[in-house]
Amino acid sequence: MGAPASRHSHRRAVGVGLLLVVLTVLLGVAALGLGAVRTPPAEVWQVLLGRGDDLTRQLVIELRAPRILTALLTGAMFAASGAMLQGVIRNPLASPDIIGVGAGAGLAATLFLLSWPGAPVGGLPWAALLGAWGGFGLVLLLSQDRPGQGGALHPVRLALVGVAVAAALGAVQQLALVRAPDGLGTALSFLTGTVYGADNVRVARVWPWAAALLPAALLCSRTLDVLNLGEALATSLGTRVPLARLLCLAVAVALAGAAVTGAGILGFVGLLAPHLARLLVGARHIRLLPISMLLGAGLVLLADTLGRALLPPIEVPAGVLTTLVGAPYFLSLLRRAA
Repeated sequence: MGAPASRHSHRRAVGVGLLLVVLTVLLGVAALGLGAVRTPPAEVWQVLLGRGDDLTRQLVIELRAPRILTALLTGAMFAASGAMLQGVIRNPLASPDIIGVGAGAGLAATLFLLSWPGAPVGGLPWAALLGAWGGFGLVLLLSQDRPGQGGALHPVRLALVGVAVAAALGAVQQLALVRAPDGLGTALSFLTGTVYGADNVRVARVWPWAAALLPAALLCSRTLDVLNLGEALATSLGTRVPLARLLCLAVAVALAGAAVTGAGILGFVGLLAPHLARLLVGARHIRLLPISMLLGAGLVLLADTLGRALLPPIEVPAGVLTTLVGAPYFLSLLRRAA
């Protein structure tokens, strides 16, 4: 019974993955036509086929394509980070924006650009990575039970401490932004949770990290499955649990830290996508992670596309829409875990 069930699960995951790829491609093509100047789908396809006039090519390739690529990359990175954090911590409420990773990265990115406005493109993700570890470490430290109670991380305590720490770090970030010079304050506006204004520079900042870390996340699949069995059983299977946890956490935190430098803190993407993926393909990380990445990419792209289309010419930040969807779901999870 095990082998047929496994093959069925694999075929289901492949089918879900292909469907998500097709839907994301169609949504991406539609998004290429949206903006202050709308471009009909026929003209978009002409540009994609190497034809079309210069103005349309500039709109589609130079202005809109980088925004779509940024949405896809950061969405996949946040989703993969959330899935890994939930697996390592064994906590369904874990998500980069909930447990301080995103807020720490955002604050560090803000301070880095304020103190070094002319920094090279590649420097910002490293600063964000340090901030992500700082925020995450602070949440873990404050979430520990009192000594003598096993040091367990209770889901509700972790979530509540994470929300408090994220709010505090976010307040410091906003204070820094208020005091920033006008030009630099505009340059940092993406940290509020949007891919508005994304250009080739921002894509260049994010894609090397995505290219390295998303495959690394997939390579951690088996380790995450073993860690989910519990420390005692994982150790009996020959896994060096502390090292395995540290390795998986390093990849998860780096994914979120780098994603923040592309789109700011996109609320609840790292929570929603893994939960939806788990409902679709189960808990095995070899299937869960790629489906989470596709869902995260599609979710951010959909939020950004709706944000452009709902109230033109006003653009609603993608993070606002993902938070409107994710916050009620988070509250229902919180109530269940209490």
